[in-house]
Amino acid sequence: MSRAAILHGGRRAGSTAAALLAALALGIAPAHADRSGARHATAVVASTGESLYRSICQGCHMPDGRGAAGAGLYPALAGDAALASTEFVALTLLQGRRNMPAFGGPPDPDPFFNPNPPALNDEQIAAVVNYVRTHFGNRFKGSISAAQVQALRASLPAR
Repeated sequence: MSRAAILHGGRRAGSTAAALLAALALGIAPAHADRSGARHATAVVASTGESLYRSICQGCHMPDGRGAAGAGLYPALAGDAALASTEFVALTLLQGRRNMPAFGGPPDPDPFFNPNPPALNDEQIAAVVNYVRTHFGNRFKGSISAAQVQALRASLPAR
């Protein structure tokens, strides 16, 4: 078996093409390299909190926000008291947490986990934060704006 087949669990190129088609259907553009060979984070077309959650988050946190356990532990968003803080949720999306990748871009390439998680802009981060705080039985007051996400992003140490 080739090295590429081993790294991809023995899958053939057809499964890679299927994954690419699925990502495009979800509104996620593939990562690309520029002439210098630098890889760029994938771009996300979705803009509402619900569409972003469905295209990026529900694969781990499940459609009902109740999380899952199996090959990994994917925490529930439903009834999570930590969601009371808009800053906590925004920083989690920007920087990642534990095994959750950072969606603030640019990503840290890791070929064995998620080499290019989608990069969300400030408006998209705010939309997801506000969505998960008001759905799945959550009824937290207040919201976060794109300007507040931008300020949080600017306060983060450079990577």
